[in-house]
Formats: sequence, structure tokens, C-alpha cells
Amino acid sequence: MLDNEEFIVEPSPRELTQNPLRKIWMPCKNGHIAQRRVCMTNCPTLIVTVGLPARGKTYISKKLTRYLNWIGVPTKEFNVGQYRRECLKTYKSFEFFRPDNEEGLKIRRQCAMAALNDVRQYLSVGGQVAVFDATNTTRERRETIVKFAEQNGFKVFFVESVCEDPDVIAQNIVQVKLGSPDYIHCNTEEAVEDFMKRIKCYESSYQPLDEILDRDLSYIKIMDVGRRYLVNRVLDHIQSRIVYYLMNIHITPRSIYLCRHGESDLNIKGRIGGDSGLSSRGKEFAKHLRKFLQDQNIKDLKVWTSQMKRTIQTAECLGVPYEQWKSLNEIDAGVCEEMMYEEIQEHYPLEFALRDQDKYRYRYPKGESYEDLVQRLEPVMMELERQENVLVICHQAVMRCFLAYFLDKTAVELPYLNCPLHTVLKLTPMAYGCKVESIYLGVDCVNTHRDRPENVNVQRTTDDALQTVPAHF
Repeated sequence: MLDNEEFIVEPSPRELTQNPLRKIWMPCKNGHIAQRRVCMTNCPTLIVTVGLPARGKTYISKKLTRYLNWIGVPTKEFNVGQYRRECLKTYKSFEFFRPDNEEGLKIRRQCAMAALNDVRQYLSVGGQVAVFDATNTTRERRETIVKFAEQNGFKVFFVESVCEDPDVIAQNIVQVKLGSPDYIHCNTEEAVEDFMKRIKCYESSYQPLDEILDRDLSYIKIMDVGRRYLVNRVLDHIQSRIVYYLMNIHITPRSIYLCRHGESDLNIKGRIGGDSGLSSRGKEFAKHLRKFLQDQNIKDLKVWTSQMKRTIQTAECLGVPYEQWKSLNEIDAGVCEEMMYEEIQEHYPLEFALRDQDKYRYRYPKGESYEDLVQRLEPVMMELERQENVLVICHQAVMRCFLAYFLDKTAVELPYLNCPLHTVLKLTPMAYGCKVESIYLGVDCVNTHRDRPENVNVQRTTDDALQTVPAHF
């Protein structure tokens, strides 16, 4: 009988409205957009490093943290060694790490738990990935971490670095460990001797991840700095991206050269986007760029351009082979393509203000945002990590995205990085960062850099909106 049946009343679908900043459809209620947190992981992930000292764990942790933040996954590194330094204040010798040093073991255990507590706090307030950077060489320690993760609803992914090459280990000690606060008052020989003894303290208790005993864990084992890999139980999208990234990075010394195309006809007119050719000064820059590369005498240099006329014209002057990437094309300004900032303010004042309020996430109508551009550039960045010496002839927004990756800049800083025309930036990756050299090639050009104006309110005056627009013809 109908009277006895239970009916489940389905809630009616909410109305949708387009977010004016990002141009994406979102639920709304009573005219207000519902707040929604975008999450690229289905639950928080704890990445745990494993390995003896001087095996590149911190190098991996820092690069991985930088990469994940760059692609939009909130990530933070927790280095247990730093917790130990803050606790002890002064490092005396390797004796602290001896397996029979009960006091040392107690302090190290306390530091690890303090770091895990901070991991819990971070992942509970919006963080999506935490990198727990420590040796974690015993199965007992790793089981403690797995139990901690299970209790807090985190997924765990282990990253083990195994290296038996004495030259690589020695190079790591000299490049990184001797600059550590632990050895600030030691000479090189004393520091190397002490650190080698510290490694010995860990070797006796080291239990590497095992294909049989640890078959239920998710991990990647990196052997001899990327000569071989072992990957086990990759469970989700974020773990897959981590594996893909770690299998593409290398430590071979190299330099990456970034520059924009030569000055274009539209640059002179103060118009954004478009696909114009080079101005006379832009062509002169291309000749200077050729001489610069000849003087540098860079071994096996590869040249990449976008598929836009101005970068290809610039590369044509170099007299060397080059590769075109559509992914390197300039940010798509949609309906604002080939407009001056003054015209955008006149025809689209709301759009102009919204972009100034959040330049990274703002999407041009029928165009792109910097957030979109980073996603488009990720495959290029991955290939750039695989290469050695490369010159990338690109565009202002594209160059900003690359710089933000290598210099570890935030989404707020990225859209305002200064990337002038007719200037080459030489990036040389270092152990925990990147050395930057700026080389101006001496050819005059217009300035296309626009800083964030003080007033970003939608009701601002035209003068306020155009406050930082660079001069043009």
C-alpha cells in the first residue's frame, strides 16, 4: 500500500553561478557562492624519506615540496634534523648518534614525535601533503609512523634513497653537510671524518625497504641517484605524480637559460598577447643573443621556443636547431588579446579590478589564468628536469612560471616576478636551491612590467587602475 511506503525526498539541486574571478561554475544559495575547498588529494598524504645520511633525502624532500606547491598541492617539509638542532642548540660529535647512546636515542625519538605532531597540525588545517624528512632507517620507526598515519586518517608513501657510490656520497658531504650548522666551527677534514663516523652509527641498524616484508607499503626506492627504481603499490593520483616527478629529476651539473623573445611590434604599442613579429630592436636583440651563446660555448645546448612568431623569429637568428612547444605559448588573454591596459580598463573595468585582486587565479573571459598556465607548463617542466643545458625562448607569463618553480616563489609572488625583455637569466641548480645570474644584452627595449596597484577595489577610479601601467607609444 502507498500509505505504508517510505519516500526519500531528494534534495533539489542547488542553483549554479559563475565565479567572476576564475570563471568556473559553483553552487550558490540566496545569491551567495558556496565556499568550496579544492583538494587534489582524496585524503592527506604523508611522504616519509628513508635512507642513510648523505643519500640526498633532504634534496629530494625540498625538490618534491617545491614541485607539489608549484602545481597547486599545499605541501610542507618537516626536517627532523632541524628539530634536533633546535633542541640541542650545540652539536658536539658523532657520539650523539651512537646506537648505544640512550640519552641521544631518547632526544631523537622526542624530536621525531614533535615533528609528527606538527605534521598532524599542518594536515588538519588545510595542508594536503607533509614531507617527513628523516633517516627512518628501522622497521620499528616506520611502523610507528604508519600507525600514526592510520590513527589520523593519512595515507603514507615512503621514498627511500639508496646509494653505494662513494664519489656521490663524498660529493654530497662536501656540498651540503659541511655547510650545516653542525659543522660551522670545524675545518673540512674534521667535519668529513665526523660525518663518516655518523653514517657508521646508522649502518648497523639500517633495515632497507624489502620487497617481501614491506610488500603492503606504498613506496619508491631510488637507487644510485636514479640509475634504477623500484616502485610498489602506488594507490592514488598524488602518489603517481610523486613517482613520475622523482623518476625525472637528476643531479648532473647544468644550467638553464631563460629569456623572452625580442621586443615585438605589439610590445611597443603596449598591447598584450597577440602574435606579432619582432621590432627592429627585437631583431637586434636576437643577433646579440647569438653572440652571447657563442661566447658562452655551452656544451650540447638545446633551444626551445613557443609556436608564436616572435619566439621563432628570435630563434631563427641563432643559427642552431630549435624545438617548438605549443605549451610554451603566452598566456591566453581571451577577449582582451591585443588590447592595451587602458582599453581593458575602459571596456572591462570589473575584469581589470578582479585580476588585480588575485592575479594568479584570475581567468580572462574565454582565456587563461596563471593557475591554468602552470598546469599547461607541467609537462614542459618535467622534460626540463630531465635535460641538461637548455635555452628556453618564451614569454613574460611563461617565464614567471618557470622562475617561480626554480626559485620557490608563492602563487602571490609569481605573477609579479620581473622578467624584462632583452635579458637572459642563467639558472644553475644547486644542492638546496638555485643560483640566478641576470645578463642584460645591451639592446634598448620597452618595459612591459606592471606592478600591482595600491587600489584594487572594483569602484576605483581610472587613474588608480592605470597607476602602474608602463609607458608605451
